[in-house]
Amino acid sequence: MERTPEAVWKACLEIIRDNVSRQSYKTWFEPIKPLSLVEEAEQIKLTVQLPSRFYYEWLEEHYYSLLRKTITKVLGPRARLFYKIVIEKEDPESGFEGATMSLPARTTEEPPPVPRPVASRQEPLEETTPTALLPPSAAEPRKAEPVIAHPFAIPGIRRIQVDSNLDPDYTFDRFIEGDCNRLARSAALAIAKQPGTTSFNPFLVYGGVGLGKTHLIQAIGNYARQYRTAETILYVSSERFTNEFVQAIQHNRISEFSMFYRQIDLLIVDDIQFFGGKEKTQEEFFHIFNALHQAGKQIVLSADRPPREIPGIEERLLSRFQWGLTVDVQPPDLETRIAILRRKAEDEGIELKDEVIEFIAHHIKSNIRELEGALLRLVAHSAFHKCETDINLAREVLRDLIKDTRVTLTVEEIQQIVCEYFRIPPDQVRAKTRKREVVQARQVAMYFCKHFTQHSLKSIGLYFGGRDHSTVIHAIQSVQDQMETDPNFRELIEALQHKISLRSR
Repeated sequence: MERTPEAVWKACLEIIRDNVSRQSYKTWFEPIKPLSLVEEAEQIKLTVQLPSRFYYEWLEEHYYSLLRKTITKVLGPRARLFYKIVIEKEDPESGFEGATMSLPARTTEEPPPVPRPVASRQEPLEETTPTALLPPSAAEPRKAEPVIAHPFAIPGIRRIQVDSNLDPDYTFDRFIEGDCNRLARSAALAIAKQPGTTSFNPFLVYGGVGLGKTHLIQAIGNYARQYRTAETILYVSSERFTNEFVQAIQHNRISEFSMFYRQIDLLIVDDIQFFGGKEKTQEEFFHIFNALHQAGKQIVLSADRPPREIPGIEERLLSRFQWGLTVDVQPPDLETRIAILRRKAEDEGIELKDEVIEFIAHHIKSNIRELEGALLRLVAHSAFHKCETDINLAREVLRDLIKDTRVTLTVEEIQQIVCEYFRIPPDQVRAKTRKREVVQARQVAMYFCKHFTQHSLKSIGLYFGGRDHSTVIHAIQSVQDQMETDPNFRELIEALQHKISLRSR
């Protein structure tokens, strides 16, 4: 291996990629840049660049052991990893001149103290007293003030408490966590505990329709309101923000509109893709964003796609979004879908068999909204017609939602079906025996594994006693050849195919 920082870090990434999830790799390791490699008598020092202090804290807390073992494997026991945090100046209008700090990776297994991040980009980066997140019970209550529900009803510039527009049902307790959203939820909870003081400000969540973005960002507001971690909280859709701005222009009240938003401690704006192409609205939001950020206020945003894929969003706004943390939420996996359905059934007081819940979860994969809607439709149909809620009813009622009702069979299930037909034990087709009846059953099973599963030829061979892919190819070809010349064998295969097809529905 070439001993350059780029080559060494590339070798490290190859190891890391095999030990973390795809999303974690793209989020935490792809942005890291190798800077230098210095070989000294006592140590080999690899220095890499991180985009923020938050990256340093997260890597040290969650990936220290992996990084230590990886760099030791690549460079040997004298290897040491150093971080250089470079926050670059974004543009002349930001007022931020950039900052650089160098930090070594810790050399023991003890977790490092987590210093309180700076509240504003105008403050210098420096070491501060380690501070833990306060528990909810430690948050001091604050006096309630008169609620002002409309942004234009502002009596001077006094401190205000606004109508937050939050849905009280959108809480962290009711948000089902899974691999598809774990990073987003963890970051959101950290923000809710200390709005405006973490390194991820702004916090932007993006993902497709119905994946829980609105729930998650409102959960931040509800937590902050419950435990008084922020005084003035406002949730607003980008469409409403735009409409209010237009109204302010029409009534010559832009200064009041701007003043209202600049007094918010925790601003949550949903669906910012609606800002695309609206130059005046973007300009006003840009100035409000700057004012809030420089004052150490928290900004939380959501979008239906990555910010740079939103048409008509100005570059200066995109650069602001990159100041903090941008994360995505993915469609829920099977386990998460099942948990969501169980929670929804519990909330609605519905009793459903596990097999019905699992059937819905297996077949409706697009988003949470469609998943919950399917459950409610099924229950409503059952109640109206006074019939049992079973899989047959689910298949009938949800047929327009279930585009493909086939259930993917496993290799073991296909082996079991074929072996039952040939009346031989399944372990025989995985054994080394060359008995004619076993060989034929093995070849037929391999043929159907190729037809009914997504496994590669090599993978199928491994399920049959570690045979190589050429054996699988020969088996498939043998079955096809015999079907062309032997009508009885062809009928046998068709009967088996029908039986397997019934199991896959």
